[in-house]
Amino acid sequence: MESQTYAIVDLETTGHSSQQGDRIIQIAIVLMKDWKVISKYTSFVNPGKKIPYFIQDLTHITDQEVQDALPFEEQAQQIYELLQDTVFVAHNTDFDLPFLQAEFKRAGLPKWFGKHMDTVELSKILFPTAFSFKLQDISMELGIRLAHAHRADDDALATAYLLKACWEELLSLPLVTIEQLHERSFHLKSDLSQLFLDAIHIKRKQPNDSDGHLYYRDIALKQSIRVEKTDHKNLAYPSSFQEKEKLFEAAFNNFEVRPDQFKMMDTVWQALVTKQEIMTEASTGIGKTLAYLIPAIIFAKKNHCSVGISTYTSHLLDQLLQEELPKAEAILKTNVTTAVVKGMEHYVDLDRICDLLLVKDDSYDENFTKMQLIVWLQGTDTGDLSEITLSGGGQYLVDKIRRTQTTSVTHHKNAFDFYLKALSKCKDADLVITNHAMVLADLGREEPILKHLNGWILDEGHQFLQAATLRDEKIFSYTHWKYLFGQIGSTETHTIEHSFYLSMQQEDKIPLRQLMALESQFRDMTQSFDKEIDRLLHHLPIQNGKHRQNKQSFLLSNIELAQPFGSEFSRKLTHWLNLAESITTTYLQYPDELSLKQQTNLADWQYQLRELKICLAEWNSIFLRHQEKDTEWLEIDMRSMPGSLHIFKRPVQVEDSITDVLQEFRNKTGIIWTSGTLTVPNDRRFIAKQLGLSEDVPLYQFQAPKSYYDGASLYIVDDMPDIKKVTQTAYIESVADAIVQTVLATEGRCFVLFTAQDMLRKTVELIQETGTLDDYMLFAQGVSSGSRMRLLKMFQRFEHSVLFGTNSFWEGVDVPGDALAAVIVVRLPFSSPEEPFFKARAERITKQGLNSFYKLSLPEAILRFKQGFGRLIRSSQDKGVFIVLDRRIETKSYGQEFIDALPDIPVKKVSLEHMVFELEDWYNKH
Repeated sequence: MESQTYAIVDLETTGHSSQQGDRIIQIAIVLMKDWKVISKYTSFVNPGKKIPYFIQDLTHITDQEVQDALPFEEQAQQIYELLQDTVFVAHNTDFDLPFLQAEFKRAGLPKWFGKHMDTVELSKILFPTAFSFKLQDISMELGIRLAHAHRADDDALATAYLLKACWEELLSLPLVTIEQLHERSFHLKSDLSQLFLDAIHIKRKQPNDSDGHLYYRDIALKQSIRVEKTDHKNLAYPSSFQEKEKLFEAAFNNFEVRPDQFKMMDTVWQALVTKQEIMTEASTGIGKTLAYLIPAIIFAKKNHCSVGISTYTSHLLDQLLQEELPKAEAILKTNVTTAVVKGMEHYVDLDRICDLLLVKDDSYDENFTKMQLIVWLQGTDTGDLSEITLSGGGQYLVDKIRRTQTTSVTHHKNAFDFYLKALSKCKDADLVITNHAMVLADLGREEPILKHLNGWILDEGHQFLQAATLRDEKIFSYTHWKYLFGQIGSTETHTIEHSFYLSMQQEDKIPLRQLMALESQFRDMTQSFDKEIDRLLHHLPIQNGKHRQNKQSFLLSNIELAQPFGSEFSRKLTHWLNLAESITTTYLQYPDELSLKQQTNLADWQYQLRELKICLAEWNSIFLRHQEKDTEWLEIDMRSMPGSLHIFKRPVQVEDSITDVLQEFRNKTGIIWTSGTLTVPNDRRFIAKQLGLSEDVPLYQFQAPKSYYDGASLYIVDDMPDIKKVTQTAYIESVADAIVQTVLATEGRCFVLFTAQDMLRKTVELIQETGTLDDYMLFAQGVSSGSRMRLLKMFQRFEHSVLFGTNSFWEGVDVPGDALAAVIVVRLPFSSPEEPFFKARAERITKQGLNSFYKLSLPEAILRFKQGFGRLIRSSQDKGVFIVLDRRIETKSYGQEFIDALPDIPVKKVSLEHMVFELEDWYNKH
C-alpha cells in the first residue's frame, strides 16, 4: 500500500452541521503518493450565506473573499473525481467526510465509497505523549510548518506531512510493537490496519530490530543509558557581580542584567554552604528559577552530593526541566545529571499492564488506550503515566495499572520496576527533582527515600501548606462508591457479576457454601450502604424557601444522627472483604492451572478488592474516627441527590507535619523556601507562621527592576454599586456591563477573575443573553467544557476572546505577550466566611484570642490578589491593565493593603466611562 494514493482533505465551513444549513467556504485536497505530494487542489466556495463573525475570526476568510467563488454544486463533480481510487485522509474524518458526503448528496452525486484514515486517531496512537492533538498543536510539536491554521490549504498540507510523520514514526518502532498494534487495529474507527501491515512487511526485511530496546514479557522497552555523575571540583561559584554578568552574557544574546537575580543567587549559595534555612520571596521578572538552579548545581558538583528541588505543580516541574535547566547548563558549560522522583502511584506496574494486554475482547476505549500504552512503553525512560495524553475513556484502565505497595510483589522473574529504577537514579544525580507531596510522603516511610540529600530548594513554598493539607485529606464520593460496587456486581439486583466470581462457580476448588455466603454478604453490604446514605440525607438541615441554594454544605458535627453513623456498614464491608480475600487466596495457590483469561480476571478482581479496602479505610477515618484537629463537612447539590454527595475530612493545621518532615534536614543541610508570594504588607511572616517556621528563619525579598512593570496600570472603577445596597441581579448587571465595555475597548484578550462560581455563571449567562459579545469567543470555567489548561489554550488561540475563571485561575497561569490585555477582578478574593474549611480555621484563630479577619481572611485575600496581578505581566515586554470592580479597595480601611501588595505601578481611580475612554486610547496606541 506504499504506492497507494492518499487524498488529504480539509474543509472550512460556516458551522458544524450541514443538516442545519451550514456550508463549505473553502476546500483543499492534497494528493500524496509514495509519501510525496504529487498535486494540490484548493478553492474558495460561495456558501450562499453570511459567514459568522467568529468563523471569520477563526479562519480569516471574509464574505468578500468568497463572494465571487463558485457554489459547491458547480465544483462537486471535479472534487468527487479527485477522490476516486484514493484513501480519504483528514484530521478528524468524523467531521470532514460526513460533511462532504452530505454536500455530494445535495449536489445530486452518489455517496463516495472508499477507505478512510483519521490522522487524529493515528497520531494519538503513535505520539501518545503529545500535549495536544489539535492540528496546530501537533504540527508545532513535530516541526511541521503550518503558516495559517484554519485555512483549508495550509491545514490540508500540514495534515499530509503529519501523515508522513506518522508513517516514519511507525517504521521506527520495534517489529513486535508494530505487530501488536496491527493485531488491535481492526477495532479502530478508521482503516489503519493496512498501514500497520505495510510497516510489518518492511520491518521484517530489516536485519536488526532490537536496537535500543529490551523485551519484558513480549513488550518492547527502551534500553536506558546510564549517565555517570560528573565531579567538577574546579567549578567555582561566581562570587562577584562581574563574574555572574560575564557567565550570563556568554550564554545569552542581549542579556539584561537583573541585580536582584544575582543577589538571590548569593543568598541561596550562602544558605547551602552554611546549612541554613531561609525564605526568599522573588517577584515575577527576576529569574527566580535560575537564581536557585545555578548555586544548587555548583554546590552539588563541588561537594559530590545531591540537592533536592521540590515544586507543587507539574507545570513548573516541566518548565524547570525543559526550559530553565538547559539555560543553567549553558551558563555553567556543564552537564547536569537529574533524577525525577514522584509517588509510586505515578508509575506503571509493568506486570499489571502485561496481564491486561492478554485480554483482546476490549471496548474501543480500552483497546485504543492499550495501543497508546504499547507505543509509549517502548519509548519512555521513566514509566511515569502522566506522560501519556489520554482520551476520556482511557483513564480508568490507566488507574488499574498504577504501581502500588501491593502490586510491587511479582511472581515473574527479573521483574522490571520503573519506580525502583527512579529511586536508584537519585544516588547518582546532581539534582533530585520531586514534588511537595513526595517530600511529605517520606513521613510515612520506614526508610525515607530522600534522606541522603544535602540541600533543599522548596519552590512554590506557599503551596507546601496545600500539599500538606491534601496529603491528610479524606474524601467520600457517593458516585465513586457506587461505581466500585458496579465493577463487582449489579447495583440494581445487588448480585456479584464480576467475571472472576462467575468463573469460580464452574470450579470445584471453592465450596458452594462459600460462594453463596459471598453473594449473600455482598447483597447485605450494598443494602446497608444505601440505608446509611438514606439516613444521612434524611437528617440534613436543608434550607427551604426562596433563599435556598442548590449547592449546600454542612458541618458533620451539625448533623444530628440517632446512633453512630457508619459502624454497621463498616463491619459488613470488612467481613465481606475478609471472605473475598480468603477465596482469592485459594486460587492464588494454583496459578499454573489458570488460563490467561482467568489470570487476568483474577488480577482485576484483586484490583477491585484493593480499591474497596482503600475506601473502607477512608470511610472509617471520616465516620468512625473523630479528631479535634480535623474539620469534616458534607457538600451536596439539591438537584442531583444522592449522586452529588461528597464528604470531606481535612486537617485544620499542618505545621506539625511540615516540621516532622524537615526536622531531619535542619542544621544539617541548607533549606531554601522560595515563592513569588510569601508576604503581605502588614504581616511579612504570614506564610512562615503557617509553615511552622521559627522567627530565626530569615526572610529575603527580591524585586524586579521598576522598569519591568512599565507596561502595567491599576484601574479602580469607583462608580460600581455597593453589593450590600443592591440586589444580586442588579450587581451582576453592573458587573456584566463593565466587562462588556472593557472587552470592546481592548478587543478581547481579557481574564475575568471571580471568587464564586455562581456569580461567574450568572454573569456569563447575562452577557450571552444580551448578545453584546456575540462577536467574541467566551470561555468560562465550570460552564465551557474542558480542563483549565484546555480553556487557556483555546483562549490563546483566538484574538477576540474572553476567559472567565475562579479560584484556580488566580495562580499558576502564564499568558505572555499580546495574548492578554487586561485582568478584571470582579470581587476582592476573600474566602466565604461560611465555607466549612475556612470557618474551622477562623474559629481556631479566634480561640487563640486573635482577630481571624486580620490574621487569616485579609492576608489570604491579599496573597490571591498578588497572584492575580502576576497573571498580567509575565515578561518585561508585556503591557496590560489590572482592573478592580470591587469598591471595597477604595472605601474600606484595609483597601490600601491590597494596593501596597502590588509593584509600584500607576493607580487610577476613575469612573467606568472614563476608564473605557482611556483604554480605547491606550489600545489604539499599542
